[in-house]
Amino acid sequence: MTTLVLSALMRPLLEPRLPEGLDVHWFATQEEALQVAPQAEIGWFDLYDKQAMANTVRAATKLKWLNSIYAGLDFLPMDVLIERDITVTNGVGINAITIAEYVVMGMLTIAKGYRDVVRAQERREWLLDSPGKRELAGSKALLLGYGAIGKLIKPRLEAFDVEVTVVRRSGGEGALTPDQWRGKLGEFDWVILAVPATPETDGMIGAAELAAMKSDAVIVNIARGAVIDQPALVEALEAKRIGGAFLDVTTPEPLPPEDKLWTLDNAHITMHLSGRAQDKMFQRSADRFLDNLGKYLKGEPVAPVFDPRLGY
Repeated sequence: MTTLVLSALMRPLLEPRLPEGLDVHWFATQEEALQVAPQAEIGWFDLYDKQAMANTVRAATKLKWLNSIYAGLDFLPMDVLIERDITVTNGVGINAITIAEYVVMGMLTIAKGYRDVVRAQERREWLLDSPGKRELAGSKALLLGYGAIGKLIKPRLEAFDVEVTVVRRSGGEGALTPDQWRGKLGEFDWVILAVPATPETDGMIGAAELAAMKSDAVIVNIARGAVIDQPALVEALEAKRIGGAFLDVTTPEPLPPEDKLWTLDNAHITMHLSGRAQDKMFQRSADRFLDNLGKYLKGEPVAPVFDPRLGY
C-alpha cells in the first residue's frame, strides 16, 4: 500500500478527492511531521519553518516523491534528494499570474508616484499635481528570467506598450544571452529579476551592474533577495545613482526593523507578498497534486520536476 504523509492544511482540499486504497497520514505540527515522515513514500512536507521542512525531508528515508507548493526549494538538502534519487515536484507557476500582476503594479506605483498620493490622502491634502510623471508606454524593460513567471510578465508589460527584452541561454530574436545583457544595461528603464535562486544567480546584480544602469532606471526583484548585492543596492539608492527599487524579496527575510532599506524613499519593499496576493494558490496546488498522484500511481511521469542538481 502506498503511504502518503501530507500537511493537514491541505486536508479539506485533498481528502474528499483522494483515490481509495492509500495509507494517508496528516500532520499539523513540525513534531508530527518528523514522527510520520519515515513512513512516507509520497510526502508533501510544506512548513513555514524551512529548517524544519529540511529536517523532515532528511527523516523521510523511504521517500520516492516529494511535492511542494514552494517554487524555490534552495533551502532543502540537495545532497539527500540526489543521493536517494527522490522525484521532486515544486510549485513553479502556481503563483505566476499574481506575481506577474505584482510586477506591473510595482512599476505603475513608482511611475505614477502612487506612494506619495496615498500619503497625501492620509494627510487629507489635495494635491494639485501628480508626484509621478513617468509613463510605461514607450519605456524599455530588461527581463532576466523567462520561466513560468517571466513568460507572464512579458505580455502584460507589452499590453502597456513596454518594449521587453528577455535574457535566455539560447538567445534568439529579440533576446539577449547571459553573456550579453550586462553590456546593454544602460539601455533600459526597468530591470526585472525573475531568475531562480541558484549559485549562478547569487549576487548577479552588484555594484558594477548598478553603476551601468541609467540614472533613473528602476530595478524590480521578485526572485530572491540574494540575487542582488544588497549593500551595493543601498549605496546606489542612497546616492541616487539609480531611480529606485521595487523589492518583494530581501536579505534576510523578514528584513530587520533597523535595516537602512526601510528608510530609503526610493526603495519600495513589499515583504515577499507577491505570491500571496491571491486566493487560489492552495486550490491550484491541490489540483496539480491530485493530477500528479493519478499519474504516479499509474507509473507515468509527474510535473513540473525540480532538479536538485540545477537548483530549479
